[in-house]
Amino acid sequence: MAKKSKKSQAYNIMIVGQSGRLQYEAVMFAASLQHTNPNFKGRLFVAEPQPGDLWERDPRIKDVQVRETLEALGAEIVAFENEHFGQSYPYGNKIEGLKALPKGEPFVFFDTDTLITGPLSDVPFDFDRPSASMRREGTWPTIELYGPGYTEIWKSLYDKFGLEFESSLDLTQPDEYWERYLYFNAGWFFYRCPHEFGERFTEYAVAVRDDPPDALVCQQMNPWLDQVVLPLVIHSFGGGRDTISPGLLDGSVSCHYRVLPLLYARENDHAIEILETITAPNKIKKIIKQYDPFKRMIFQRKGKRVRDMFNRNALPRREKMIRNQIKRANLWMR
Repeated sequence: MAKKSKKSQAYNIMIVGQSGRLQYEAVMFAASLQHTNPNFKGRLFVAEPQPGDLWERDPRIKDVQVRETLEALGAEIVAFENEHFGQSYPYGNKIEGLKALPKGEPFVFFDTDTLITGPLSDVPFDFDRPSASMRREGTWPTIELYGPGYTEIWKSLYDKFGLEFESSLDLTQPDEYWERYLYFNAGWFFYRCPHEFGERFTEYAVAVRDDPPDALVCQQMNPWLDQVVLPLVIHSFGGGRDTISPGLLDGSVSCHYRVLPLLYARENDHAIEILETITAPNKIKKIIKQYDPFKRMIFQRKGKRVRDMFNRNALPRREKMIRNQIKRANLWMR
């Protein structure tokens, strides 16, 4: 019997769920997964941070209806403790939450503000070669006039962890241009074991937060810490850019919309159709409507007003320009 390809093996999905906006995004994620992938063979885990010294308030999902709906959609809510991050850096939940997943089982992490829009079976994951989202802008580092350049900043990070730097570079891009350096959006990433990945992600993130290289003296680390460290983790495990075919995740199979005004402004008609289809059933609608920005965007049709403001074939070059145009129309909400 032929050995089963690692690229077609079953895997788990993780998102983060907690009180506030993320719990409603989690419902939409789970509904979109069930709608587009009814025969998904893996498990969907909603990693939930627990109350403790690192949180000002209880971060758990307290709405019973939300919890019951997530479970009805096939999700498993799993608890984890914050040991290093929490209220001061909630993005750290995607780092520490990985330990709540089954050890040794391949995983794909998605930010909760994502819709699954197509068959995940189309994505040929190679779980031995991790990667992450290339849908990003040059948000970090910020280069100061008399400060270190891109090479000095990034090389200092690789040196800190004893990683080889040169092979991480995209030599088709010019020196001191941000795309030459390995940089991801942390909206999705994958690997063969969540515990291995999470332990190294935690180690690197804590080390950079607490003892950054001198070259980072002018750099803002919040909220960028996860995206600063993620390339180092991926490179350390032998991964890199585009270890899966482009155009699938962040394309035909998933949509990382970030906030609903951006979804309506720039995403394709199929993503909008998925959003409005999965939120139409009363059992979902009555939950999503509890969050006022979602009620206004989806059900009061503010999203259509945003969509009518933009030509998807001629969008402003930078996301900030899109945001500002929506804000000027008093339609920005999240």
